[in-house]
Amino acid sequence: MGDLNAKKNYHVLLPLLQNNPDIDMVIAGRLAEPDYVTNFKQQAEAMGIADHLYITGPVPEEEKAWYLHNCLAFVHPSLAKGFGAPVVEAMNFGKPLFLSNRTSLPEIGGNIAFYFSSFEPEQMQMIYREGMQRYINENMSVAITNRGKEFDWEKNAIKYLEVYKSLY
Repeated sequence: MGDLNAKKNYHVLLPLLQNNPDIDMVIAGRLAEPDYVTNFKQQAEAMGIADHLYITGPVPEEEKAWYLHNCLAFVHPSLAKGFGAPVVEAMNFGKPLFLSNRTSLPEIGGNIAFYFSSFEPEQMQMIYREGMQRYINENMSVAITNRGKEFDWEKNAIKYLEVYKSLY
């Protein structure tokens, strides 16, 4: 699960989907570039995996929660993302996180996420397989959920307010 706001980088996931025929891929989010989406779908069709690819566009919050709760893993290979709020949202469900090692994503995922340092299909497949195995072997769900709690917006806002008040 991820969004198409990843600066035209979701096409790198198609070989991962092709190498794992037992999974489906759901990509949710704003579909800002119709030509990219069309090309993405055409590539999936040419690779014979279009039946396993679902591009939903934006989803309401309650549906987003359903997708995150029921997904096998959350994949976000962004090349140009700010804070990465979707990653924090995914953490609340304790699913394995596969992220780009670029932008702020490593700061958010810390040592509980798995990182793509290259978008070569073989490297991505290796990271995916090793990450899923580690996630299962180490029962990482609780650690991922706990990491997500570190980004509690209300708690952090209260801390900032206390700091500001202490300056008076």
